[in-house]
Amino acid sequence: MFARSPVLNQSGPTEFVFRVFTAVPEFQALLFVLFLLLYLMILCGNTAIIWAVCTHSSLRTPMYFFLSNLSFIEISYTTVVVPLMLSNIFGARKPISLAGCGAQMFFFVTLGSADCFLLAIMAYDRYVAICHPLHYTLIMTQKLCIQMVGCAVGLALYLSLQLTSLIFTLPFCGHLREINHFLCDVPPVLRLACADIHVHQAVLYVVSILVLIVPFILISVSYVFITMAILRIRSAEGRHRAFSTCSSHLTVVLLQYGFCALVYLRPQSSSSVEEDRQFALIYTFVTPLLNPLIYTLRNKDVKVALKKAISSKGTAAAL
Repeated sequence: MFARSPVLNQSGPTEFVFRVFTAVPEFQALLFVLFLLLYLMILCGNTAIIWAVCTHSSLRTPMYFFLSNLSFIEISYTTVVVPLMLSNIFGARKPISLAGCGAQMFFFVTLGSADCFLLAIMAYDRYVAICHPLHYTLIMTQKLCIQMVGCAVGLALYLSLQLTSLIFTLPFCGHLREINHFLCDVPPVLRLACADIHVHQAVLYVVSILVLIVPFILISVSYVFITMAILRIRSAEGRHRAFSTCSSHLTVVLLQYGFCALVYLRPQSSSSVEEDRQFALIYTFVTPLLNPLIYTLRNKDVKVALKKAISSKGTAAAL
């Protein structure tokens, strides 16, 4: 299905090209339309969440503050990848410079890491809300919420800068190198280096543990306490509402952490290049799309806010 073309070995600055999905024009057009529609749905859905949270006072709580930040990160995250991917989908194979590839990797890793840290923060928020409801407003103050988001983004920036700068100190042999992927992700770029990469792989595993394993452990511990607290709720309706909110969050968590772990934490010898591309499609398109779908279709407050906004727009237009 995937087309391969020879790699040119010329003198000049190092540039990269992405491997095309397919050389069949009909499939190229189909993939372009599919990915474009998914991208537009991600933009519209996550923008709607941000707009609803910013314009409705009833949604100005820590949970929705974190949700709006997650939506902003999802928009930025997909925008770093999808437009460039769409521009190359018809097999034009436009070269990307070494600096351009490094910039894409830096922002991709930064936003992906911030996404994982923010999911852990959201789990802590749910833990406080369900296990310590009487102290929730005292603990989850606006100042603390802003500090936690700031720390998540700051740590993501630091880890991404260290990892990206380390990788791009490697020599890449040849003038035009083909990346067997649709973006400048860490594992496929590492495979193109013509030097020993054992230290770089070790650093990648350390960063992956900090970004994936540590937050996932914190989320798991939070949900153990949350489950115990929910089971003590006497009202069946209260238990159902609490489980519904938590199951939505867990769905996004399992998809995000699961597929990222398969790409970044597998031993390199057993890692399949084609599988990595398929898994990357999941966390590039599916999880950012699930975020607005899950939190709007299964969240009564957001649905009510969006309905009010739509009805008020319709009334204003009629006048």
